[in-house]
Amino acid sequence: MQTVNIGILAHVDAGKTSLTERLLYDTGAIDRLGSVDSGTTQTDTGDIERRRGITIRSAVAAFTVGDRQVNLIDTPGHSDFVAEVERALGVLDGAILVVSAVEGVQPRTRVLMRTLRSLGLPTMIFVNKIDRVGARTTELVADLVRLLTPAVVPVDTPDAWLPVLAERDDGLLAAFVGGVAPPPGRLTEALQAQTSAGTAYPLVFGSALTGAGVPRLLDAIRHLLPPSPPPEPALRGRVFAIERGAGGEKVAYVRSYGGQVRPRQRVTVRRREPDGRVGAYRAQVTGLTVLGGRSDCLTAGHIARVRGLPGVRIGDQLGTDRGLDGQAHFPRPSLETVVRPRDHTQSGALHAALVTLADEDPLIRTRVTRDGETSVLLYGEVQKEVIGATLAEAYGVEAVFTPSRVMHLERPVGVGRAVELIGHGFRATVGLRVQPGRGLRYGLEVERGSLLPAFHTAIEETVRAALEQGVYGWPVTDITVTLTHSGYWAPLSTAGDFRGLTPLVLMAALAQAGTRVYEPCHRFELEIPADRLGAVTAYLAHLGARIDTTDGCGDTWRVTGEIPARLAYPFQQRLPALSTGEGVWSSTVEGDRAVVGPPPRRPRTDGNPFDRTEYTRHLARA
Repeated sequence: MQTVNIGILAHVDAGKTSLTERLLYDTGAIDRLGSVDSGTTQTDTGDIERRRGITIRSAVAAFTVGDRQVNLIDTPGHSDFVAEVERALGVLDGAILVVSAVEGVQPRTRVLMRTLRSLGLPTMIFVNKIDRVGARTTELVADLVRLLTPAVVPVDTPDAWLPVLAERDDGLLAAFVGGVAPPPGRLTEALQAQTSAGTAYPLVFGSALTGAGVPRLLDAIRHLLPPSPPPEPALRGRVFAIERGAGGEKVAYVRSYGGQVRPRQRVTVRRREPDGRVGAYRAQVTGLTVLGGRSDCLTAGHIARVRGLPGVRIGDQLGTDRGLDGQAHFPRPSLETVVRPRDHTQSGALHAALVTLADEDPLIRTRVTRDGETSVLLYGEVQKEVIGATLAEAYGVEAVFTPSRVMHLERPVGVGRAVELIGHGFRATVGLRVQPGRGLRYGLEVERGSLLPAFHTAIEETVRAALEQGVYGWPVTDITVTLTHSGYWAPLSTAGDFRGLTPLVLMAALAQAGTRVYEPCHRFELEIPADRLGAVTAYLAHLGARIDTTDGCGDTWRVTGEIPARLAYPFQQRLPALSTGEGVWSSTVEGDRAVVGPPPRRPRTDGNPFDRTEYTRHLARA
């Protein structure tokens, strides 16, 4: 039996979880149709999810359609939980993008579609809620073509297939230009091929509530989406979700690409560390449950719940390190907050709980502040509320959060060089050059044999860690760092000498190059009454927003553009008064812009390598 792993993605409230429930029910995987409103769905199992009626953690369910087993991953729609979508993308064979027939294409819909297209992931579009008042069909198709992709293929309208498919098929193009109607089977073959290649996007209209259109969607899942690829020769399985078992132990969701995993088998688990290196450890699988319940052996294309990996993290990989590229598809968290226990005697318990939560969510990072408190990176205020509820319910710690502050980035503006020779407190020589680049790249101008391998590793790891705090205390990106000088004093030099010296040299080079601070922005979409357009756009301009488009449709205008993240929330608070209560706002974190005026600073926690005396005292205390 073929398998295919499909993710359901959408803007919040488009109906992803309801569609998941309907697919499971219509295929006989469950015998009762659950409801998001009543908290009885199959995939929203957490108490917080049921109370809020939103998906927070990705959940997996399996069903069978024809000769194909489908593993369906329901991902969160709220932008605060983009980390869950990030990790799901890495294990998918295809996707269903859900769009509401009432709300239409929203900013997050566009972000998701842009990501799916860039990945070349086979994707179908399901327009949900066609049974609702205000649902649109024909005009919504035009919006999909204009805002998402011109390669939309409505599966129930074969007459509309030819001009779309002919764009990427020379034989069909000749038929289209010549006015010759190709056989229906030829069009179906082309649709299958282009869907598998991620260049055409089948479109189905329906309703998860009534079940309309769902049989057509199931047929498309069976015949249009490609199955999982053939098995790879070596063992490889990606961990994309973690939950806690009844006894508190970690249970990892693993998608397999090759090899086999059985109970009691010892496996090597590899991970990409924050500093860029690949780490590894050994563990023994104590038990596993393959989705679909067909075997106790995890094989290529399947997903299993695996026990016996106590140190496992999201993104870890069983077997080979192939595919551990660490590529991110969405922006980093843009907010930081300090978390304190309401009862100060629980400080240790709070820190341990936050480290555990961050361990399960790699895009959320914790760090200890200079005052010994714990800060956490976040995507939004809803996520803060969820973390607070989780700390109280799962760990028994009531937490208080400071007001969130926006996380900035630094980028180098020039070239800087610095060298420290053996002596001055360190038995090591390190010289570094920094310059603008893309992402974070590290290279060598010295012979690799000029240092012991452990010393090279110490320098590179320390460079990556030290760049979490640049000249102004913010993470540094789009930089290339090159090792230009190296040396050691045998047999006295240690890796610790290189770890201690490297931040001093790196920050001296970075100060010479200079950095500029950038603030994150939101891509927004706004609907307002026509008579309020002037007042709203004037206030947006006053805040420093960039307006890209203004489209009028009857008595309503749609405005899109970019606004600094720090001003998005204040604008939302002002919007009801500006729009007489009729404005509708949605936005998602996307892009950044240079800060105008004095750059904001972030308190350092690295001992301050810009002050040699202060830094040396920090190393001595450490």
